[in-house]
Amino acid sequence: MLAAFTFNTAENLPIGLLELISRSLGVSVSAVGLLVTGYGVTVAVASLPLAHAVRAVPRRHVLTGLLTALVVSSLMAALATSYGLLLAARLLTALGQALFWAVMGPVAVGLFPPGVRGRVVGALSVAGSLALVLGVPAGTWLGRRTDWPVAVAGPAVLGLVSLVTIAFLLPTTRPNEQPAAHATRPDSHRFASVLVAGALSATGAFTGFTYLVTFLGEVGGFSPGTVNALLVAFGVACLAGVSVTGAVLDRFPYAALTAAVATQTLGMTGLVAAGGEPAATVASMLLMGGALGPVFMTTQNAMLHCAPGRTDIALAANSGGYNAGIAAGAALGGLVLPLAGVRGAFLAGGLVSAGACAVLLAGHLPGRRSEPQG
Repeated sequence: MLAAFTFNTAENLPIGLLELISRSLGVSVSAVGLLVTGYGVTVAVASLPLAHAVRAVPRRHVLTGLLTALVVSSLMAALATSYGLLLAARLLTALGQALFWAVMGPVAVGLFPPGVRGRVVGALSVAGSLALVLGVPAGTWLGRRTDWPVAVAGPAVLGLVSLVTIAFLLPTTRPNEQPAAHATRPDSHRFASVLVAGALSATGAFTGFTYLVTFLGEVGGFSPGTVNALLVAFGVACLAGVSVTGAVLDRFPYAALTAAVATQTLGMTGLVAAGGEPAATVASMLLMGGALGPVFMTTQNAMLHCAPGRTDIALAANSGGYNAGIAAGAALGGLVLPLAGVRGAFLAGGLVSAGACAVLLAGHLPGRRSEPQG
């Protein structure tokens, strides 16, 4: 859980430090923004090849290596004196995270009986979501009180704690011998539908979410101070959604996924329909926030049930597809924005999310296997 929190904090920390890094290194804010975009693209491209490359390496060794990379890259970033060095450090962290999400799930759930694995996935996702609610704001505060290198060095400390804990306490087992190395009910059709729906839902969400601040200001008419408070509320809704969904994952792994994507669709289209009416806008935004975290969590959990081969390879494919969807969504929103405005971007995102719902519902057509029960 600490490692998940640390990786997600490291991934998103530059968002709150854009201007500080820009002034310090003498580069544009948009160039610093590429530190986040490039990170996501690296995760999308590298997840599956890296998982395949280390498929025979004991998981304890892999995780300690990934956390070592996180510690080293965080220190590199803190000591960087140029944009190029900072970008190289970020890409090293991204390579570690690309493999971390593929390996972490099967290792963690394999330590528990099958009947409670959904709750384990939920706990890991809560930790990841806390990065946006707690980790990034804390890092931003620290960076502004001191300097940005102090903030980006923070994940090195947390990563070291995780590294030592896993190195000493996690059993050393061959990947194929892990209890969660293979799915409970392999199903190639369902695997494909979850993979496609996850990528589509990420595309839909980030078509709008990338421009949420613009939407709240221009369409909602909220002041900058109110927008900041609403962003905190969005993060809290995300955390609440993950917590609630995690409690039902063991009983309804696929229904929970469909419900999360449907809620995301409802929230995004609700923002468009609200027409700037404050109460409806806030309610729809909270629905979207409540679904954003659970979508990725439920697709990861579904992979543990339906992967036709090794679960770590399936999880890597899912993580890569989701991150590709994030990049595609930001790009799609950027294309729609000058043509149809920010409401058009959210409408496009809602329609893509509805497409993800359709894919999932097609996977539940008669003749498919029923849901596994705890």
